[in-house]
Amino acid sequence: MSVVWSCNEWDQMEEVIVGNPLRARFPAPDLSTRLAEFPDRPIEQIPRGPFPQRIVEETEEDLNAFIAVLEKQGITVRRPDTWPHEARFSTIHWESEGFYNYCPRDIMLVIGDHIIETPNVIRSRAQETFSYRAILMNYLNSGAKWYSAPRPMLLDSLYEVDPNRPTPRNHEPVFDAANVLRLGRDLIYLVSGTGNEMGGQWLQTILGDGFRVHFLRDVYYGSHIDSTLVALRPGLMLCNPARLNDDTLPGILKQWKVIYSPPMENTDRYDADYLSKSIGSNWIDMNLLSISPNLAVVDRDQTGLIRLLEKEGIDVIPLKLRHSKMMGGGFHCATLDIRRKGSLQRYFG
Repeated sequence: MSVVWSCNEWDQMEEVIVGNPLRARFPAPDLSTRLAEFPDRPIEQIPRGPFPQRIVEETEEDLNAFIAVLEKQGITVRRPDTWPHEARFSTIHWESEGFYNYCPRDIMLVIGDHIIETPNVIRSRAQETFSYRAILMNYLNSGAKWYSAPRPMLLDSLYEVDPNRPTPRNHEPVFDAANVLRLGRDLIYLVSGTGNEMGGQWLQTILGDGFRVHFLRDVYYGSHIDSTLVALRPGLMLCNPARLNDDTLPGILKQWKVIYSPPMENTDRYDADYLSKSIGSNWIDMNLLSISPNLAVVDRDQTGLIRLLEKEGIDVIPLKLRHSKMMGGGFHCATLDIRRKGSLQRYFG
């Protein structure tokens, strides 16, 4: 029986991969990184080199505290190998250095017992899944179905974007796994700087008629979907009020109760230098992880959000990733749920 089984964002979690920040670097300053992470600045102003060592060490400390909580809940935790991200690699068209393996959610998509390596937009991520190879081999041997999307060429022309709609051109399928929100047999796919229309079309083709991929367009071009929409349980969705409202919600979500996050708190802890190096958006601490339909790990500073969730009957474990903004990932980003209880269902008519 496959170890891998996860169909949505909320069923009781049993096994998870937690990222590894060691030897993390800023993604190489090139056209792909500018589009996906730093669209507001020229390439020469993109930070480069390793993340500050203090940031890496404190992130690992916070992740270890997070892991201790998960294991106390009876959840099996796996972690990727530490990888030499400073090593250079190339194709015949470009060369790059690596990035990190802090955010497994970005590069692998779990649908039932399938693990799909996604065709990521950032060139620095082209070899990132290699640091998960031992874990993936174990899952394959357990019966999981493991495959990769078509490997993208990531030519310069892919990044010649419309400034009013800055998404990769449809020259080939490209998307991050974190552009996808899993709702059983329905998936919401965010078209953004990290995912083009063709990526969602490929996903629909490979999943087949048993699934429906719903495109979310012209909402947020910055990056991923999981600080825009958070599926808490069947019938309940948390939304980012800076990006969505009742009129612009995806049509299927109008069948559910929607609650809107209060503003993020403790954002004044960052100075200008820190912000200049930060990958995450101002809403990164909305990026919570559901352990079950009634329990979630939430940034401890978000007291308004915690009260809102508790009002909906969701217990909260308050924890902290001090550098979620610089590293570009909260509790959902820094994990990849591998096994959850429950069955593959259709929640929408």
